[in-house]
Amino acid sequence: MESLVRELHAARLEGDLERLCALFTADAHLRIVGTSDGKPIAIAADGPEQIRTWLGMMVKSFRLSNYQLLSTLIDGEHAAVRWRVQIRSRITGVIVSTELVDLVDARDGHIAAHTEFFVPG
Repeated sequence: MESLVRELHAARLEGDLERLCALFTADAHLRIVGTSDGKPIAIAADGPEQIRTWLGMMVKSFRLSNYQLLSTLIDGEHAAVRWRVQIRSRITGVIVSTELVDLVDARDGHIAAHTEFFVPG
């Protein structure tokens, strides 16, 4: 589970869409919840096509840097991971320090469900 989370974060940092999508099961669920400019954001994607669409948009729109792993809790095929990055908008150029929490459920070495919460700091 630990290596799966490390691979998820590495692929996100590198902006590698193919590598990201390969981490998910065929029936995976992706949820992203947070705020931007004080406005709530909620994304829900089910299955490979929807997940690829949202992850593709994220990879194209944002560059992550200055990664810090803050804490990890693993229980079997479940993980909770708190991390921080600098997120740069490729559209506006604005850079925001952001703290994130990933809740990841795995099955057969792949991500079956991923919920990510983020709060710009």
